[in-house]
Amino acid sequence: MADYKRVLAENVKQARKELDLSQEAFALETEIDRTYISGIERAKRNPSLMLIFKLADRLKTTPAELLTPAKK
Repeated sequence: MADYKRVLAENVKQARKELDLSQEAFALETEIDRTYISGIERAKRNPSLMLIFKLADRLKTTPAELLTPAKK
């Protein structure tokens, strides 16, 4: 089974960078504390389903994409 906290971490970070957003700007726009965003991107946090939907919406993607392991 995939490490979905790690999958989410990598996908959130990649999507955020593709939109040229800093963690701080992303945090302000989503009204989520920057340190919590950092924790998600380091796979230290386990966000709720509703928070994953909120992240996906701002990152212009879907929750499913955020939870899909990268193809190797």
